[in-house]
Amino acid sequence: MASSAATLLKTSANEMELVDFRIYKQAGDRVYEGIYGVNVAKVREIIKIPKLTELPGAPDYIEGIFDLRGVVIPVVNLARWMGINTPDRDRDKSRVVIAEFSKILVGFIVSEAKRIRRISWADIEPATFSSGDESSLDRNKVTGVTKIENDNVLLILDFESIVKDLGLYHPTLNVEQEVERFDGSAMVIDDSATARKIVKTALEKMGMRVIEAVDGSDALVKLNELFEKFGDQIASELLVIVSDVEMPRMDGFHFAAHIKDDPRFQTIPIVFNSSISDRYSDRRGKEAGGESYLVKFDANQFVSEIVRVVKNHTKQA
Repeated sequence: MASSAATLLKTSANEMELVDFRIYKQAGDRVYEGIYGVNVAKVREIIKIPKLTELPGAPDYIEGIFDLRGVVIPVVNLARWMGINTPDRDRDKSRVVIAEFSKILVGFIVSEAKRIRRISWADIEPATFSSGDESSLDRNKVTGVTKIENDNVLLILDFESIVKDLGLYHPTLNVEQEVERFDGSAMVIDDSATARKIVKTALEKMGMRVIEAVDGSDALVKLNELFEKFGDQIASELLVIVSDVEMPRMDGFHFAAHIKDDPRFQTIPIVFNSSISDRYSDRRGKEAGGESYLVKFDANQFVSEIVRVVKNHTKQA
């Protein structure tokens, strides 16, 4: 489902497709409908709730495990993880969203899966909450928000944070071995401060000065600032751009297509570094002009690929 849908998107369109799903909340006598989304590229399939095997001692939000064609998958009750009291409803509409990121498969129980929406990244705003809301975000992490019909708001959930809480995903990029060093700069584009810090540390170990950007739009501003400083020598100074794919305002693919059309920047290599591990993103990355596509975070693969790309670039610069 996810992969075939993802192929419909043009790489340069700055669009994403979301699975729109609902979680119902019981508050007194009233039932509220929470509208949520997850990137189609991260969804392997959506199924009815299977027969689950309980895991003794597991957190209360893990309902159990099941075998999906030879792969054992943990299933998370998403409402329970978010601390939401759901109404007693017929579970016939409930579904399990099988999500895959960083080559990990996890199932999430939702109240109902509605539809697939195509949304421009420009219409997705970073999630900002007042300090009074911070405690609620410990179990309800949101990466972006977008308005839909009837002035409703759809929240894009950070499924990876849930997997980190489960202890299945440990985002680190430890560069233990001695690596080749380079004299120049690198740009890291990622809306996650944690991810930027991980990549920045690895690049600095290679001797590079690191410029950080939170999304494609921010990166374009900083590229223009670099051009004002270095002019036609920018390709000699900026050795590589490491970019996430999923980002509000401007995603990584659209950013790459944009700069590859700009003669000032088109020779600067781009390495995509994303948690999306579907079969089509690698191809879409190359169509956008990327040198390679990496799945977060494999230290050896990251280091060897950055070294290869930067050496090739410095030979041509």
